[in-house]
Amino acid sequence: MSNQAYLSVWVRGFLEEKILEVFGDFLGTVPFSAAKPGFTRLVVRAVDAAEAPLLEQDLRSMPLDAARVVELARGYLNGDSAYEVQANWDLWMWDGAGTATGWAKWQRQPQALEIVCHGPDYDDGFWRENGHTQVSLGFEHLFTGHAGLLGIRHNGSRGAVAESPEEARFLEAMAWPENLKMYQEKTRENIRALLDWNRKIEKAVAVDRMKLWSEGEENFEVRLEEILAAR
Repeated sequence: MSNQAYLSVWVRGFLEEKILEVFGDFLGTVPFSAAKPGFTRLVVRAVDAAEAPLLEQDLRSMPLDAARVVELARGYLNGDSAYEVQANWDLWMWDGAGTATGWAKWQRQPQALEIVCHGPDYDDGFWRENGHTQVSLGFEHLFTGHAGLLGIRHNGSRGAVAESPEEARFLEAMAWPENLKMYQEKTRENIRALLDWNRKIEKAVAVDRMKLWSEGEENFEVRLEEILAAR
C-alpha cells in the first residue's frame, strides 16, 4: 500500500463554541478540483472513532460549499465531536501507458482529500498530537516522487532498485532524461500547490502551528524543500 501524506494544523483559542466557525474558515480555503468541486461527504462522530457516526451524509449527487457543510453540522456542535469531510483537488500524475515507447504522459487529475476537525474533548484530546484539523493529502509519492529519484541527493534511475513490475517500468521510463526532467517539474508543481494552500490557511485561520508529515518520510517537510531546491 502506498504511503499517505498529511497536514496537521493547531489553532489558537480553539474553543467549543468556535469549532464550526473555525472549521468553516478552514474549509473555505480548500482548492477544489476543477472537474469535481465541492464537499462530497460529511460525517460527525462523538467521543471517538469507535462510536457509530451521529451524522453521515453522502453529498456526491449535490456537493456542498463550506457554508452549507457548516449549516448541516451545526445541530451537532459539541466539544467531544469530530467533523469529517471529503473533497477532491487536482494534482499531476504520471501515466505509465507510454513507457514502452520511451515517453511519459502526465495528467492533472482529481485526488481525494479527507479533512477532519477534532473538538477539544474528542477522544481524550486527540488534537494535541494530531492537530485541531488534520488533512489526508493523498499519496506521498505525488510530492516526493518514487524510488528516491528526486531531490538534492537523488539516486538516479540506474541506481534504484525496483520493488515491483510497475516500479520497474517506471524506472525504465525515467532513464530517459526528458522524462526525469518532466517528473521533477510536475512533482514541484504539486509541492507548490500544497504550499500555496498552506499559505491560504494561515491567512484564513489563527494558526498556532502547522506540520506536514507522511508515513514514509522521516522529515517530509525537509524532503519537499530538497526537491524544490534541486537543479
